[in-house]
Amino acid sequence: MENVSNITEFILLGLSQHKKIKTLYFLLFLFCYIAIWLGNLLIIISITCSQLISQPMYFFLNYLAFSDLCYTSTVTPKLLTDLLKEMNRISYASCMAQLFATHFFGGIEIFILTVMAYDRYVAICKPLHYMVIMSRRKCYILIFACCIGAFLHSFVQCLLTINLPFCGPSEIDHYFCDIYPLLKLACTDTYSIGILVVANSGMTGLVNFVILMLSYFFILYTIRVYHAESRSKALSSCSSHITVVVLFFVPLLFIYIRPAITFPEDKVFALFYTIIAPMFNPLIYTLRNMEMKNAMRKVWCQNPLLIGRQLF
Repeated sequence: MENVSNITEFILLGLSQHKKIKTLYFLLFLFCYIAIWLGNLLIIISITCSQLISQPMYFFLNYLAFSDLCYTSTVTPKLLTDLLKEMNRISYASCMAQLFATHFFGGIEIFILTVMAYDRYVAICKPLHYMVIMSRRKCYILIFACCIGAFLHSFVQCLLTINLPFCGPSEIDHYFCDIYPLLKLACTDTYSIGILVVANSGMTGLVNFVILMLSYFFILYTIRVYHAESRSKALSSCSSHITVVVLFFVPLLFIYIRPAITFPEDKVFALFYTIIAPMFNPLIYTLRNMEMKNAMRKVWCQNPLLIGRQLF
């Protein structure tokens, strides 16, 4: 069968078709988007302009905040503009570009969260070798590996989609272009492609989630013999990361680990890892982290005029 697509643009049905509800959603998600930028920029500047940047944990947190900004910016600006329109159109090329970008930056975030769990495992379970294992060169290599892994994941995702024939209808029951809603519109049998998508997206998320859980299992097993104070400090350094992992991975796995079918609830679950998690990550990592609080006080209270000079 020749894969010829007759569709040059898609119509995004979005979160709602009711004008008042769309206005309410616009105000809500505009607030969320502003909060995402303010919170993550606060983390990036506070880490970059302080001595925390020399610590691997905050080195990775800095890149996580940056990937949060990029990831949510592939979806949220389009969502906000669509909430102000009657008809939400997106060209075929823009749809494929959004599909690639969301999975690329989402993949980076998944891999960085896994690397951060590995960093905590080394710090707690192998403290004497920590600075050797997590050298600055090794940290850069891990970040580079995260980007390469995310690129390969996203490239395969787009490769599976771009050859699909779309004959109509052209309505995507989502607020952004994602793989499962597009498979639903394809005018061909997508069963085998759906299996490949699960193997790519679902297994990527599941394998990284298992690695994360194993890391924290070994951490808990190691600290069982620690004194109460040391055990509390170790758990405190991990609790923020575990909260972020649950908030991001649970809805993601709900969507991508199952067969290639769509549910109305998918849009709600997608909000968690595209908007909600990036918004709460700065709060989670700063409210219970004394080092971050101290760094923010030094950067923003003592030397506010030096921020631009240190960045540039």
